[in-house]
Amino acid sequence: MSGSAGSPRKVDLLVVGLGNPGPEYEETRHNVGYLVVRELARRHGFPRAKRGYDGRFAVGRIAGRDVALLQPTTWMNESGRSVAAAMRALELPRDRLLVVHDHIDLPFGKLRLAPGGGSGGHNGLKSVTGLIGADYHRLRVGVDRPASYDPDVVADYVTSRFAESKAEVDELVGRAADAVELWVELGMDEATSRVNAG
Repeated sequence: MSGSAGSPRKVDLLVVGLGNPGPEYEETRHNVGYLVVRELARRHGFPRAKRGYDGRFAVGRIAGRDVALLQPTTWMNESGRSVAAAMRALELPRDRLLVVHDHIDLPFGKLRLAPGGGSGGHNGLKSVTGLIGADYHRLRVGVDRPASYDPDVVADYVTSRFAESKAEVDELVGRAADAVELWVELGMDEATSRVNAG
């Protein structure tokens, strides 16, 4: 479903959590963006997400601002279709978008906010960038990388469940949600100086 989730309410910001749909991907490394968006919705009492923009979409308040949360339900390599549809409907410029995604070139637990950049081989980012351009904000969530650089090994790694304990994953998701809250409240520059110092 690529249509709107009703008439879109005007919002200040859009936060997108990348992932793959389906129960087999629920708690995998590639779906950490989904987990962060879910945690933000829980913390801030967002209404139940509706279907729209090829994803699950909800609007609520964070730090006094109207924020939309989106989980694309396309496959990861088609995430841009969902993001582009939401951006058009909400009439937001790219600097009002934050994409939360897994990053294998950061150790598990590390977070990095960035105002733009390349895809780093991430198929979700490639798709988003291909449809809206590269100058949108990202929150990179470190999930570590396998020993091999073989693309098939990497693909199996990111679509497998975390080796870390549930408590460690929950702590990482919580800190990533904290970082999103800082971005909403303080803006990119101040949030980056705080998040990336860790």
